[in-house]
Amino acid sequence: MSEDDRAGEFGPIYLPALQRIRDLWLELEPLVDATSYDDVVAPTELQISLSDGLGDAENARLDIQWSELGMYSFHYVDSDDVNWRFDRHPNTHSSEIHFHPPSKAATTAAEPSCIDVTEVSLVTRAVHAMWRAAYENDDVDTDASSRMGSA
Repeated sequence: MSEDDRAGEFGPIYLPALQRIRDLWLELEPLVDATSYDDVVAPTELQISLSDGLGDAENARLDIQWSELGMYSFHYVDSDDVNWRFDRHPNTHSSEIHFHPPSKAATTAAEPSCIDVTEVSLVTRAVHAMWRAAYENDDVDTDASSRMGSA
């Protein structure tokens, strides 16, 4: 997520939340290839690599941030350049909790998110469940995928 996308305070990264998110994805998703942090000393992002992606994508990655203030970003990108994001942060383009639909996850295309919980495990499970449903239904077209954020 771009810093330009945020209009208010996001807060410092909360490492215990990133660790919990990592553990949940490892528990829930058999397609997880690897997990890593962008910096081993002072991580700001968890990266989850998947061995497959939506539709014809050969692989995918989730870049995840979670702050001490409970702000977050789950950004999906795959080898077919499909992007979408579930975010919670202050901004000028939409409600605080919002979804940027595929295929480019444009800032101006944000819409209200169907995720109305804020606890790290529940948000993670919701994002995973929506990703898994799209994956199993081979559902990557813009109209169908955008329902992930408004279902």
